[in-house]
Amino acid sequence: MNEVVRQIIAGATEASRLEQVATVLGVVFVWLAMRESLWNFPVGLVQAAIFGWVCFEGKLYSETVLQILFVAAMVYGWWHWSRGAKDTGSLAVQRLSAWSAAGWAGATLVLWLAWGGAMARFTDAALPWWDGFVFAASVVSQWLQARKLLENWIGWIIANTVAVGVFWAKGFYWFAVLYFLFWLLAWGGWRAWWRSWKAAHG
Repeated sequence: MNEVVRQIIAGATEASRLEQVATVLGVVFVWLAMRESLWNFPVGLVQAAIFGWVCFEGKLYSETVLQILFVAAMVYGWWHWSRGAKDTGSLAVQRLSAWSAAGWAGATLVLWLAWGGAMARFTDAALPWWDGFVFAASVVSQWLQARKLLENWIGWIIANTVAVGVFWAKGFYWFAVLYFLFWLLAWGGWRAWWRSWKAAHG
């Protein structure tokens, strides 16, 4: 009996360590993104791998798949930002038109309904609809960030608000704190990129 208890504690401690590492890397990743640094991509790739593993262990399958998509988007973003830097010295922050913004909002809604419904029906996922919303909003936000579009930060503010509740409900308190920090940093990212856009466009 004592051995079983020790194994449970050891497993919980290991999971907690991974949560802590992913939390620290996550803060560094967003801080670097705020500063428009290319280093945000390699840091983000490591963070996504650790984060995805912990979420898989906790049956947050939407979050697990999300990290895989993050890896793909960050690889693309790394290439896209690097190419822009070679062409012009640095890739400038861009903005969506009103119609494009409405289109991306609609795409987020459709993806949420499709993904959340699939998770609820075909898996034993925890909190499939709430986690599905975080998935949909984050996929769109990560793509917009890879394209260096200002509106990605609005998506992150919304996604992070819901994610705090999802991780708290699942008992991943480090990740709940991380997403609260992400929420604060997203506001900072919005302000920083807005200033950068204004400077580039007079």
